[in-house]
Amino acid sequence: MRIVTFDIETANWMSDVGTSNPTDLTIALVCIHDSETGEYKSFLEPELPQLWKILENIDLLVGYNSDHFDIPLLNKYYPGDLTRIRSLDIMKEVQRVVGRRLRLDAIADGTLGKKKSGDGAQSIKWWRAGEVDKVRQYCLKDVEITKEIFDYAIKNGNVKYRELGRVHEVKLDTSKWLGGNKKALTHTLGF
Repeated sequence: MRIVTFDIETANWMSDVGTSNPTDLTIALVCIHDSETGEYKSFLEPELPQLWKILENIDLLVGYNSDHFDIPLLNKYYPGDLTRIRSLDIMKEVQRVVGRRLRLDAIADGTLGKKKSGDGAQSIKWWRAGEVDKVRQYCLKDVEITKEIFDYAIKNGNVKYRELGRVHEVKLDTSKWLGGNKKALTHTLGF
């Protein structure tokens, strides 16, 4: 099974565009981990056609807050319909159990004992200052953390989050995460 874990960094933020709609934002870059190659890669906005060739051949797309944010924004750039791909939003899975949204940093800390290397606001500052490599490294680290949380959940049937100094366990039904049928994509490859 080919799984791509991904994250997006933007060149602007909601306050810049005057809406709360992620599709009004501009992609700075997209980072992925491809389970088929074991590689982490990044794609600047002009390089996205290279990403389409990968996404059109995967079985599962994994992200954090990806159903609400990343997939709709990425779909704005894709010439087909990425909402047809089989995807898993870890944040959404946790929210179903806990009843509220939790930050990736809280899950990373509780589950892995790791902290994120920054935040989205800092990423935008780096981007605007032309520090593309800092944005890339930050995004790649978020992909790595998301992948490790996914792997942990598959193995253990739970994740954990840290809140107010305490670690809380969230039991997840991961039995269907790797099963099911692949959804067809509208391919950009012309066949």
